Amino acid sequence: MLIGEFSKITGISADTLRYYEKEGIIKPMRNESDRRNYSESDIKWAEFIIRLKDTGMPIREIKRYARLRAKGNTTLDERLKMLLTHQKNLNAQIVKLMEHQNKLDDKIKYYRNEIAKRDSTDQG
Repeated sequence: MLIGEFSKITGISADTLRYYEKEGIIKPMRNESDRRNYSESDIKWAEFIIRLKDTGMPIREIKRYARLRAKGNTTLDERLKMLLTHQKNLNAQIVKLMEHQNKLDDKIKYYRNEIAKRDSTDQG
């Protein structure tokens, strides 16, 4: 599929896809007219790239992962190590976000109670 269709399917803009190609993150095949020709496996890879980005992996690490992936199975150990490190960082972020959410929940509960007290006092 060509870049426009691939962009629609993945939600990645054509400009970003060109950037990813320039950086070696994604490497589509080329057709006889030298136009990018993306495959189903490129869709899966793009979805994984999006997941890495959405979970906070820096682009330099995604580039590193892509370079390792391109080298094949000899880099499985190193890619696993990268993902385990990323998972550990993600879990730490989740814990911190849960702490923030709990504090916000406490503050919202406080305000609701204060408003309820105020409103019951005003009507009394």
